[in-house]
Amino acid sequence: MHPTRTSVRLMPVAVAVALAAGLVTVTAPAAHAAAGADLPFTSVEAESATTTGTAIGPDFAQGTVASEASGRRAVRLGAGQRVEFTVPRAANAVNLAYSVPDGQSGTLDVYVNGQKLAKTLPVTSKYSYVDTGWITGSKTHHFYDNARLLLGRDVRAGDKVAFQATGVQVTVDVADFEQVAGAAGQPAGSVSVVSKGADPTGQGDSTQAFRDAVAAARGGVVWIPPGEYRLTSSLSGVQNVTLQGAGHWHSIVRSSRFIDQTGSSGNVHIKDFAVIGEVTERVDSNPDNFVNGSLGPNSSVSGMWLQHLKVGLWLTGTNDNLVVENNRFLDMTADGLNLNGNARGVKVRHNFLRNQGDDALAMWSLNAPDVGSSFENNTITQPNLANGIAIYGGTDITVRGNLISDTNALGSGIAISNQKFLDPFHPLSGTITVDGNTLVRTGAMNPNWNHPMGALRVDSYDSAIEAQVRITNTTVTDSPYSAFEFVSGGGRGFAAKNITVDGATVRNTGTVVVQAETPGAATFRNVTATGVGAAGVYNCPYPAGSGTFALTDGGGNTGWSSTWSDCSTWPQPGQGNPDPDPGESGNLAKGRPATATGSQDVYTPGKAVDGDADTYWESANHAFPQALTVDLGSSRTVRRLVLKLPPSAAWGARTQTVTVLGSTDGSTYSTVVGATGHRFDPATGNTVTIPLPAGTSLRHLRLSVSANTGWPAAQFSEVEAYSTS
Repeated sequence: MHPTRTSVRLMPVAVAVALAAGLVTVTAPAAHAAAGADLPFTSVEAESATTTGTAIGPDFAQGTVASEASGRRAVRLGAGQRVEFTVPRAANAVNLAYSVPDGQSGTLDVYVNGQKLAKTLPVTSKYSYVDTGWITGSKTHHFYDNARLLLGRDVRAGDKVAFQATGVQVTVDVADFEQVAGAAGQPAGSVSVVSKGADPTGQGDSTQAFRDAVAAARGGVVWIPPGEYRLTSSLSGVQNVTLQGAGHWHSIVRSSRFIDQTGSSGNVHIKDFAVIGEVTERVDSNPDNFVNGSLGPNSSVSGMWLQHLKVGLWLTGTNDNLVVENNRFLDMTADGLNLNGNARGVKVRHNFLRNQGDDALAMWSLNAPDVGSSFENNTITQPNLANGIAIYGGTDITVRGNLISDTNALGSGIAISNQKFLDPFHPLSGTITVDGNTLVRTGAMNPNWNHPMGALRVDSYDSAIEAQVRITNTTVTDSPYSAFEFVSGGGRGFAAKNITVDGATVRNTGTVVVQAETPGAATFRNVTATGVGAAGVYNCPYPAGSGTFALTDGGGNTGWSSTWSDCSTWPQPGQGNPDPDPGESGNLAKGRPATATGSQDVYTPGKAVDGDADTYWESANHAFPQALTVDLGSSRTVRRLVLKLPPSAAWGARTQTVTVLGSTDGSTYSTVVGATGHRFDPATGNTVTIPLPAGTSLRHLRLSVSANTGWPAAQFSEVEAYSTS
């Protein structure tokens, strides 16, 4: 969470591009051996389950339910529809990530091996649909929420657990199956909050009882027995004490502000209970956090379930040698955890973070540098308004062994940055170690820049990078844009230098492997790429004339030797450098420049000529007529057109009324084929062939669409032009 995120960078690129629904093939990452947290549950995606509902996605456009889903896919259930999961492991509990329409709430019926349970799973939009209008470029976001349930019975691997919608539409994303241990017993000599008057039914206000227990147990343990406890204000003066519960499925504290204190002598240990808040919007001036401020030196937080807060831990003051491990951070409206300066020797490891509303994990060196601290072996999924991990300044920082997936807007999987936000800021210094991380479908379109952000970004935003940045053993899979980005996000061309990328596997990156947009230098060794969408390198520092970015080949690099040839345009995912002469028998339109009278979100004109029938152009909605124009590069004889929509059966049959026009100079167009209704039917491949009159010669091909019975816009996934009849 930051006070403002309003910077707008002017870029030299005229075309904003993004990945349309269906462009990336979702594959399982070949993860680094140590990537991610050791988790006590196993997740199953709804789209891999059996369902009577409707699959949605994939989609990479900011502000859609599919794009915020894990894997960018989910299953939508109407009343009476269900999704049935095959249980992957012995379990007695499940946590479900879901979304319901804004303003609605309801329940899901739950079935185990066909038997309906007496208990239902509540679902609500109460904590979703967050608006942050003061953050430039943000849209309504945070569509998902998590709900958990003890099943009341043991299920085995191979058993079936189903969820059925009743009176509200529910989009189901992923189910986490877990074997929950019984409640732990009270430690000897501990002070129970119930003995101080706390109400384990959650009806009474237990704030004072918790305060009294903390005061009485100084030097010992405060025990939180199984039950629910309601706190109406925060605790302070917490030091030299352990707060311990019976397990986070058993001991539950209902509070939006648990600890709020500017300082502590330290030795605070918090473990094994849940803190679940009631934060429904993001108000940056409010301390709506599990911990706001300082726990003091030599403290720890472990085994916690933190949910429906603004920030899990917003740490200021002194927190030296703090250890944060084996926790779950769910559904925050801002950051999961932020080390906000003066953090020395902090270790954040083996945590699970889903659906954060800003950076999932961040170090921000405001007022004093964060020093010698690390984010290691965390699993982060679906941060919906910023980065998975962000390092803003600091000295000798380590980011190692993390698994990050599905960043959605305004961020990368990992950002190493000198963006200061406020002063006094302490830029990156010493050695920044980024090792053994796995990034899956990370990177996103930044609407402020009109430009994408890479899976791993090094950003000299407000000052040159003087630290030694060592990026090693990285796996980047299915990035919608680039794998590695080097940029000065403030648009002032500060240098990004002293960078080494050593050992990386890049698979199916949408545009380029290296996106270099600022002066500086980096050495690449043993970087292997396959399935590169456009070219190996985009090297176009901004502002023009600010300097060059030097890429040094340290050896062992394969699969990304080409360079994008035109700095005046940004490559669209899967486009590739245009082939100037595809040959008379080939598709004359493939990879050629395409423009349109309008487009909807990320469904840009280039999607219609990228050679991938699963991606598509969609015009501005409710604005017929709309036209798509393709420049074939020179006047060509064209005998037939092949127009396509995605072949998926989800694209129902529709008729589009199309006029074919042609031009030799790009200014004067004549009609080649008059307005005709063409039926696209998935039963026949969603493909239409239009013969052109003999002798048709044109350079600029224009398709004008005046009607579409299936959608209020023009739509083409491929426009192909052939010289043969």
